[in-house]
Amino acid sequence: MSDVADWWTTSIIDMEPGRINLRGEPIQDLIGNLSFAEMIWFMVRGSKPSPAQLRLFEAALVAAVDHGPQAPSIATARMAVTCGLPLNNAMASAVNMLGDIHGGAGEQAVELYHFVRAHSYDVGAALDEWVSARGKILPGYGHRFHTPTDPRAPRLMSLVDEAIENGACDGGFKSVAKKIEAELARRKGKPVPMNIDGATAVIYAELGFAAPLARGLFCLSRSVGILAHAWEQTEQGGRNKGPTPPKYLWTYQDAPAQFKSK
Repeated sequence: MSDVADWWTTSIIDMEPGRINLRGEPIQDLIGNLSFAEMIWFMVRGSKPSPAQLRLFEAALVAAVDHGPQAPSIATARMAVTCGLPLNNAMASAVNMLGDIHGGAGEQAVELYHFVRAHSYDVGAALDEWVSARGKILPGYGHRFHTPTDPRAPRLMSLVDEAIENGACDGGFKSVAKKIEAELARRKGKPVPMNIDGATAVIYAELGFAAPLARGLFCLSRSVGILAHAWEQTEQGGRNKGPTPPKYLWTYQDAPAQFKSK
């Protein structure tokens, strides 16, 4: 049996009939005593946040719940239910849309902040090296829709300031993020403000979450909006709704010569 029992090893859960312990604590002691946000932290980190840490963490989760049906993940959820899929399949389809471009910027921004710190806070040199290796689009800054300012970012940064005052974090990553913002403004000749991804990345980095967890936490957050939209579309009805209304057709381009019949 040891070969079977040792197939998986975990410090997260210990369970037998009539007993469930999570991170060493009985589930019945956690139910009603931990908020959902606190439970996420507890399960992922194995510790419990301070009240100030929890307030900042929960703010980041709340800020990213939704961005409307023009977001590919939300559109996917709504289209999925019109194809007859139940909520769980619609949610899974939507979460699978959260990749490097749509949904990955928070993780990349955390990586960027650590990258700048590793360069002894030489922001100019760090950005030059980053752009050379990873392209000119910097994660966490600017927004194609919210110009000049993403309304979520200033509010989150004010909560970071509050968290610093309350000892939840030291502000080091916020300082890095603001230096990047200033350097971008200098290079572009105009402000390029931090967006939601940059702001939540500051929070997750300040709270000690590894960069990949920033994407995982974003998926948890956005799942709330995904569920809400999928359920709303379920109640509205509709069948086989595609990405555009039926009267709008795509642009057809003539086939390249090598594919034409001779």
